Amino acid sequence: MVVIRLARGGAKKRPFFNIVVADARRARDGRFIERVGFYDPKAPAGHETFRLNRERLAHWQSVGAQPSNTVQRLVKQFAEAKAAGEQKAA
Repeated sequence: MVVIRLARGGAKKRPFFNIVVADARRARDGRFIERVGFYDPKAPAGHETFRLNRERLAHWQSVGAQPSNTVQRLVKQFAEAKAAGEQKAA
């Protein structure tokens, strides 16, 4: 099965996560098929915290890839935050 999940990078006490499409049998930080975004929970103010290529995410979901619970939560969380920011600007 193909999954969309987080792969950890970064230094000790300074996590950085790539959002990757990978075979479920591979190690968490092992080989992956495609990188579709990133999440940086410790990004300084004014820097980008989350980026996702929604077209590629939709493509992989259309061919059967399952997002992890954490990826689903992040996508929903940042989609709501972006929508709230757009409503504020309008």
